[in-house]
Amino acid sequence: MNNEPYDAIVLGAGAAGLFCAALAGQRGRRVLLIDHAPEVGRKILISGGGRCNFTNIHTAPERYLSANPHFAKSALSRYTPRDFLALVERYDIAWHEKTLGQLFCDGSARQVVAMLLEECEQGGVTIALGHPASAIDHADGRFTVQAGPVRAHAPALVMATGGPSIPKLGATGFAYDLARRFGLKVVEPRPALVPLTLAGEDLLFRELSGVSAEVVAHCHKAAFREAALFTHRGLSGPAILQISSYWKRGDTVAIDFLPDHAAGWLLERKRTHPRATLRRVLGDALPERLASVLADRIGLAGELGASTDKALHAASERLARWPFVPNGSEGFAKAEVTSGGISTAELSSKTMEAKKVPGLYAIGEAVDVTGWLGGYNFQWAWASAHAAAQAI
Repeated sequence: MNNEPYDAIVLGAGAAGLFCAALAGQRGRRVLLIDHAPEVGRKILISGGGRCNFTNIHTAPERYLSANPHFAKSALSRYTPRDFLALVERYDIAWHEKTLGQLFCDGSARQVVAMLLEECEQGGVTIALGHPASAIDHADGRFTVQAGPVRAHAPALVMATGGPSIPKLGATGFAYDLARRFGLKVVEPRPALVPLTLAGEDLLFRELSGVSAEVVAHCHKAAFREAALFTHRGLSGPAILQISSYWKRGDTVAIDFLPDHAAGWLLERKRTHPRATLRRVLGDALPERLASVLADRIGLAGELGASTDKALHAASERLARWPFVPNGSEGFAKAEVTSGGISTAELSSKTMEAKKVPGLYAIGEAVDVTGWLGGYNFQWAWASAHAAAQAI
């Protein structure tokens, strides 16, 4: 395998890299897939609680964040969730829809990894694991890569090494460093789909660690209705992970704790149950510990009948847009994905090839395209990998 010629070298044996290598190999290309880890698909294996949330049937470009919101349209339209589901079913992998269009394996994420490895086998892909790419050169239209004892060259090089989220699995910013070496711009990477931390006046809510409730989380124009979870460090749960992709330091996250209650509901409750307390009526809709903390913070003691309409209106307004100002996030260590990455302005949306460097491609999480929670990022991995594989 020393100094051998290939048609393409793919760096990174995660979801995007495995799929791209397999598809290119099945198109008759001689492909070398390299990863510094000793095994392939590490993030796939832990995803979805070990069952791999492999796509989302509601995939649409507007459910992705990017400096160019239109960039993902081409790839996503040419390789859809139905296309990947057809592959899953061809391998007789049982699956189910959990919620909100999220598709999971009934069994194990290992089934998806095994499927991708079999697809690579069918494409004749050579896989080299356990050694990082220590040297990468480009001259005369050819890329040369050294990875441990392996030295190979090819006219196409695919960057599929992802971003730095979940570093304990070996994730790094390698793709960004390599992209910069080739003169490509990088949108500042930051943690996404990540728990947020609280400080200052919000510290009281840490006492609710373990308590969850269905809420609507707002930040700027984004809003998500799902569960929020209080932790010993701050806020987590699907609603918070979703909104974290839109949050930046200094922003306020507003929580509607009672999304099914219409405006003026407290005034109505005053008329129908004048002797009830705010803590009691909140306890009818929310976990008791949360209801107690919210009632204490609002400060309406006594019976509803003894409170003014103005005070009750203000209380219901606050419960509908309760402001939190997180002081940070739990960082890349707990982030499910990375927001930002290789600038889409540098790439062809049809082929994922760098405009400045013919033969250089970037796919998956390495690119400045970040999906919502729930299988969207896997679908971007499949779609961007497919786009590049058709062009190699």
